[in-house]
Amino acid sequence: MTLRTILILSVLLLVGCASSGESDMSNAKGVGMNTKDTPAAPQTMAKEYRIGVDDMVKVSVWKNPDLSVEVPVRPDGKITVPLIGDVAVGGKVPSEVARLIKTRLSDYVREPQVTVILSQLKSHEFISRIRVTGAVNKPRSMPYRQGMTVLDAVLESGGINKFASPNKTKLYRKKDGKSTLMPVKLKNILKKGDLKTNYDLLPGDVITVPERGF
Repeated sequence: MTLRTILILSVLLLVGCASSGESDMSNAKGVGMNTKDTPAAPQTMAKEYRIGVDDMVKVSVWKNPDLSVEVPVRPDGKITVPLIGDVAVGGKVPSEVARLIKTRLSDYVREPQVTVILSQLKSHEFISRIRVTGAVNKPRSMPYRQGMTVLDAVLESGGINKFASPNKTKLYRKKDGKSTLMPVKLKNILKKGDLKTNYDLLPGDVITVPERGF
Protein backbone atom coordinates (compact mmCIF):
# COMPACT_ATOMS: atom_id res chain seq x y z
CA MET A 1 0.00 0.00 0.00
CA THR A 2 1.48 3.32 -1.10
CA LEU A 3 1.74 6.41 1.10
CA ARG A 4 -0.82 8.19 -1.12
CA THR A 5 -3.34 5.37 -0.59
CA ILE A 6 -2.81 5.49 3.18
CA LEU A 7 -3.43 9.26 3.23
CA ILE A 8 -6.65 8.94 1.18
CA LEU A 9 -7.99 6.21 3.47
CA SER A 10 -7.19 8.31 6.57
CA VAL A 11 -9.06 11.30 5.17
CA LEU A 12 -12.11 9.18 4.32
CA LEU A 13 -12.08 7.70 7.84
CA LEU A 14 -11.99 11.14 9.46
CA VAL A 15 -14.84 12.41 7.28
CA GLY A 16 -16.93 9.39 8.18
CA CYS A 17 -16.34 9.91 11.90
CA ALA A 18 -17.25 13.59 11.67
CA SER A 19 -20.50 12.81 9.83
CA SER A 20 -21.39 10.20 12.40
CA GLY A 21 -20.72 12.66 15.26
CA GLU A 22 -22.91 15.33 13.67
CA SER A 23 -25.70 12.80 13.19
CA ASP A 24 -25.44 11.74 16.84
CA MET A 25 -25.53 15.35 17.97
CA SER A 26 -28.58 16.02 15.81
CA ASN A 27 -30.33 13.05 17.31
CA ALA A 28 -29.36 14.12 20.81
CA LYS A 29 -30.74 17.58 20.21
CA GLY A 30 -33.95 16.08 18.96
CA VAL A 31 -34.48 14.13 22.19
CA GLY A 32 -36.04 16.24 24.95
CA MET A 33 -35.59 19.44 22.98
CA ASN A 34 -38.69 19.29 20.85
CA THR A 35 -40.65 22.48 21.57
CA LYS A 36 -43.87 20.53 21.13
CA ASP A 37 -42.90 18.41 24.14
CA THR A 38 -42.07 21.46 26.28
CA PRO A 39 -44.99 22.46 28.51
CA ALA A 40 -46.20 25.97 27.89
CA ALA A 41 -45.75 28.48 30.68
CA PRO A 42 -48.95 28.87 32.66
CA GLN A 43 -50.91 32.02 31.87
CA THR A 44 -52.85 34.00 34.39
CA MET A 45 -55.73 36.25 33.58
CA ALA A 46 -56.59 39.00 36.03
CA LYS A 47 -60.20 39.98 36.36
CA GLU A 48 -60.96 43.44 35.05
CA TYR A 49 -61.51 46.06 37.71
CA ARG A 50 -65.09 47.26 37.96
CA ILE A 51 -65.62 50.96 38.49
CA GLY A 52 -67.05 52.10 41.82
CA VAL A 53 -68.08 55.25 43.66
CA ASP A 54 -65.25 57.81 44.21
CA ASP A 55 -63.00 56.25 41.53
CA MET A 56 -61.51 58.87 39.19
CA VAL A 57 -62.44 58.17 35.57
CA LYS A 58 -60.56 59.78 32.68
CA VAL A 59 -62.44 59.92 29.37
CA SER A 60 -60.38 60.86 26.31
CA VAL A 61 -61.93 61.54 22.91
CA TRP A 62 -59.33 61.63 20.13
CA LYS A 63 -59.02 65.04 18.46
CA ASN A 64 -61.80 66.38 20.69
CA PRO A 65 -60.15 67.74 23.84
CA ASP A 66 -63.31 69.68 24.75
CA LEU A 67 -65.11 66.35 25.18
CA SER A 68 -62.34 64.81 27.28
CA VAL A 69 -62.86 64.89 31.05
CA GLU A 70 -61.45 63.47 34.28
CA VAL A 71 -64.14 63.21 36.94
CA PRO A 72 -65.00 61.21 40.09
CA VAL A 73 -67.81 58.69 40.06
CA ARG A 74 -70.74 60.15 41.98
CA PRO A 75 -72.66 58.26 44.72
CA ASP A 76 -75.31 57.42 42.11
CA GLY A 77 -72.65 55.59 40.06
CA LYS A 78 -72.65 58.12 37.23
CA ILE A 79 -70.30 60.62 35.61
CA THR A 80 -71.09 63.58 33.38
CA VAL A 81 -69.59 63.77 29.88
CA PRO A 82 -69.91 66.87 27.65
CA LEU A 83 -72.61 66.68 24.95
CA ILE A 84 -74.17 63.45 26.21
CA GLY A 85 -74.69 64.26 29.90
CA ASP A 86 -74.85 61.57 32.61
CA VAL A 87 -73.38 58.14 31.94
CA ALA A 88 -73.88 55.19 34.32
CA VAL A 89 -70.43 53.69 34.91
CA GLY A 90 -70.75 52.01 38.32
CA GLY A 91 -70.17 48.27 38.17
CA LYS A 92 -68.82 48.40 34.61
CA VAL A 93 -65.29 47.84 33.35
CA PRO A 94 -63.53 50.71 31.49
CA SER A 95 -63.88 49.04 28.08
CA GLU A 96 -67.67 48.82 28.53
CA VAL A 97 -67.87 52.49 29.45
CA ALA A 98 -65.74 53.45 26.42
CA ARG A 99 -68.14 51.60 24.08
CA LEU A 100 -71.17 53.19 25.75
CA ILE A 101 -69.78 56.71 25.44
CA LYS A 102 -68.69 56.07 21.86
CA THR A 103 -72.21 54.96 20.91
CA ARG A 104 -73.84 58.01 22.46
CA LEU A 105 -71.27 60.44 21.05
CA SER A 106 -71.85 59.06 17.56
CA ASP A 107 -74.98 61.21 17.39
CA TYR A 108 -72.76 64.30 17.56
CA VAL A 109 -69.26 63.29 16.42
CA ARG A 110 -68.32 61.27 13.36
CA GLU A 111 -66.66 57.98 14.35
CA PRO A 112 -65.45 59.10 17.80
CA GLN A 113 -62.44 57.30 19.23
CA VAL A 114 -62.97 57.00 22.98
CA THR A 115 -60.57 55.79 25.65
CA VAL A 116 -61.54 55.33 29.30
CA ILE A 117 -58.98 54.75 32.05
CA LEU A 118 -59.08 54.82 35.84
CA SER A 119 -56.67 57.46 37.15
CA GLN A 120 -57.43 56.77 40.83
CA LEU A 121 -58.92 53.72 42.51
CA LYS A 122 -60.77 54.73 45.65
CA SER A 123 -63.94 52.67 45.74
CA HIS A 124 -62.20 49.58 47.15
CA GLU A 125 -60.10 51.45 49.69
CA PHE A 126 -62.08 50.41 52.77
CA ILE A 127 -62.65 46.86 51.57
CA SER A 128 -58.89 46.29 51.55
CA ARG A 129 -58.04 47.82 54.94
CA ILE A 130 -56.81 46.15 58.14
CA ARG A 131 -58.36 47.24 61.44
CA VAL A 132 -56.91 46.93 64.95
CA THR A 133 -59.24 47.61 67.88
CA GLY A 134 -59.33 47.21 71.64
CA ALA A 135 -56.48 47.53 74.13
CA VAL A 136 -53.81 48.97 71.85
CA ASN A 137 -52.26 52.41 72.15
CA LYS A 138 -53.58 53.67 68.82
CA PRO A 139 -56.60 51.74 67.50
CA ARG A 140 -56.61 52.32 63.78
CA SER A 141 -57.62 51.35 60.29
CA MET A 142 -54.66 50.94 57.95
CA PRO A 143 -54.14 50.06 54.28
CA TYR A 144 -53.41 46.40 53.65
CA ARG A 145 -49.92 45.70 52.38
CA GLN A 146 -48.70 42.40 50.98
CA GLY A 147 -46.82 40.34 53.56
CA MET A 148 -48.41 42.10 56.56
CA THR A 149 -48.80 39.95 59.68
CA VAL A 150 -50.68 40.28 62.98
CA LEU A 151 -47.50 41.57 64.64
CA ASP A 152 -46.97 44.21 61.94
CA ALA A 153 -50.49 45.54 62.42
CA VAL A 154 -50.24 45.61 66.23
CA LEU A 155 -46.90 47.43 66.12
CA GLU A 156 -48.33 49.98 63.68
CA SER A 157 -51.08 50.53 66.24
CA GLY A 158 -48.52 51.50 68.87
CA GLY A 159 -48.43 48.11 70.58
CA ILE A 160 -50.65 46.91 73.43
CA ASN A 161 -51.53 49.12 76.39
CA LYS A 162 -51.24 48.28 80.10
CA PHE A 163 -54.83 47.05 80.28
CA ALA A 164 -54.47 44.45 77.52
CA SER A 165 -55.02 40.74 77.81
CA PRO A 166 -52.83 39.91 74.78
CA ASN A 167 -53.19 36.12 74.73
CA LYS A 168 -56.94 36.51 74.28
CA THR A 169 -56.51 38.46 71.07
CA LYS A 170 -58.77 37.44 68.21
CA LEU A 171 -58.45 37.76 64.44
CA TYR A 172 -61.77 38.04 62.59
CA ARG A 173 -61.79 37.19 58.89
CA LYS A 174 -64.73 37.33 56.51
CA LYS A 175 -64.84 34.68 53.80
CA ASP A 176 -67.68 33.74 51.49
CA GLY A 177 -70.03 35.94 53.51
CA LYS A 178 -69.18 34.22 56.80
CA SER A 179 -66.98 35.52 59.62
CA THR A 180 -64.38 33.18 61.09
CA LEU A 181 -62.49 33.66 64.37
CA MET A 182 -58.81 32.82 64.80
CA PRO A 183 -57.32 32.95 68.34
CA VAL A 184 -54.03 34.86 68.53
CA LYS A 185 -51.51 34.32 71.35
CA LEU A 186 -50.21 37.87 71.13
CA LYS A 187 -48.31 37.74 74.44
CA ASN A 188 -46.42 34.68 73.22
CA ILE A 189 -45.57 36.53 70.01
CA LEU A 190 -44.38 39.68 71.79
CA LYS A 191 -42.63 38.15 74.82
CA LYS A 192 -41.47 34.73 73.66
CA GLY A 193 -41.05 35.14 69.92
CA ASP A 194 -43.51 32.30 69.38
CA LEU A 195 -44.84 33.07 65.90
CA LYS A 196 -47.26 30.16 65.54
CA THR A 197 -50.27 32.48 65.64
CA ASN A 198 -48.60 35.42 63.89
CA TYR A 199 -50.89 34.90 60.92
CA ASP A 200 -50.44 36.50 57.53
CA LEU A 201 -53.21 39.04 57.12
CA LEU A 202 -55.70 39.43 54.29
CA PRO A 203 -57.62 42.52 53.19
CA GLY A 204 -60.57 43.19 55.49
CA ASP A 205 -59.13 41.40 58.56
CA VAL A 206 -60.00 42.79 62.01
CA ILE A 207 -57.73 42.27 65.05
CA THR A 208 -59.25 42.77 68.50
CA VAL A 209 -57.13 42.92 71.66
CA PRO A 210 -59.41 42.64 74.73
CA GLU A 211 -58.82 44.23 78.12
CA ARG A 212 -58.10 41.98 81.08
CA GLY A 213 -60.63 41.59 83.85
CA PHE A 214 -60.02 43.37 87.15
